[in-house]
Amino acid sequence: MEPAIALNISICAVVVGLTGYAIYTAFGPPSKNLDDPFEDHED
Repeated sequence: MEPAIALNISICAVVVGLTGYAIYTAFGPPSKNLDDPFEDHED
């Protein structure tokens, strides 16, 4: 396998992994601990 193809596959795997982790953090069980800074301030 060419080094450029291996580099592209690994970059894509990292991007997909980070995206999956971000979606899990935003909508999964850890989202119960997140705060909304806009709801904290009353105008």
